[in-house]
Amino acid sequence: MLPIAPLMIEHRLIEKLIGVIENEVDWCEQSGNISMELVDIVIDFIGNYGDRCHHGKEEGILFRELRKKSMSAELVAIMEELSEEHRESRASVARLVEARDRYIQGDKMALPEIVDRLRFIKSLYPGHIEKEDRMFFLPCMDYFSDQEKEAMLKEESDFDMRIIHRIYRDKAQKARQFLSCT
Repeated sequence: MLPIAPLMIEHRLIEKLIGVIENEVDWCEQSGNISMELVDIVIDFIGNYGDRCHHGKEEGILFRELRKKSMSAELVAIMEELSEEHRESRASVARLVEARDRYIQGDKMALPEIVDRLRFIKSLYPGHIEKEDRMFFLPCMDYFSDQEKEAMLKEESDFDMRIIHRIYRDKAQKARQFLSCT
């Protein structure tokens, strides 16, 4: 198996969530309401699965190893575009969290920002995924030996095993802030 295979499988799950976001944005625009439970799911999913796990493997393993290679100018440019899109996704999720918090505290004017962030996320990912799947991943594999590919695949597997513990360690740490509220 190539080290891009797990990344492409992860893309299929991200695409499923994007479809849900698209439906929610349409419903919100028609009704003027939004499911805050779904907003929380999007924040968690895109922030943890999409960014920390998926982008973490892309940037921390694949891109890191590619930077050691003498790649074509075209692939270098695509990799930089992809990295920038990862940063845009992170910033959009951060703004979504801020808008969600304002909305929960009673600021109904935050709803358009929530919808705008959801709209941005649903517009970013399809093109981003297509660029990776169709223009970037396969050509990149030509730069690696079979041993390097195997090592990256192993590192990705190890990364996945550790990420769940990082996520929930962070959540437990965040939960500690509520101790001072009682």
